[in-house]
Amino acid sequence: MGRTMVVSVAKEIRHFPTETLPLYEAMDLTKGGDLAKIKLDDQLYTLRITRAGKLILTK
Repeated sequence: MGRTMVVSVAKEIRHFPTETLPLYEAMDLTKGGDLAKIKLDDQLYTLRITRAGKLILTK
């Protein structure tokens, strides 16, 4: 696969009340599976749900 990225959004969350942030269900993003592709500009990332129920985002 590629490199594993650790994504931290704690700083942004402190500035905005939780109810104003978009909320996405991981199972909706993966359509019930365990993988989804996420595009940001021209970069493509893979979101994976592990057997332990953790999320991994890789480039």
